[in-house]
Amino acid sequence: MNTVLDDNMTLCLSNGQRIKLRKEMRMLFEVQDLLVASPATVSRCGMVYLTPEELGWRPFVRHWIDTFFEDEYIMPNKVREWLWSTFDATIDLALEFIRANCKEAIKTTDLQ
Repeated sequence: MNTVLDDNMTLCLSNGQRIKLRKEMRMLFEVQDLLVASPATVSRCGMVYLTPEELGWRPFVRHWIDTFFEDEYIMPNKVREWLWSTFDATIDLALEFIRANCKEAIKTTDLQ
């Protein structure tokens, strides 16, 4: 992991393959704790702790729509707002259904 986090930005896989990441790429690690993380890995990462109840899914979706589709030529504002309203109208209902009626193999939070 350290090679992907330093200036080389190269992901070294266990089978020996190496994947060079572009400068536009970012990595996000979601961990339960840092018990097995090395000091070198921890020092290369910015740490942010947010509970799922504090944040929710809305800021992530809003940011994605605003940045990924920022060019009016790619997606007009009217369509971006329709996309947002579709997320806003359906995601909470879907999450409620999942929590009430489905059994997850791996427990997730609403943000996941």
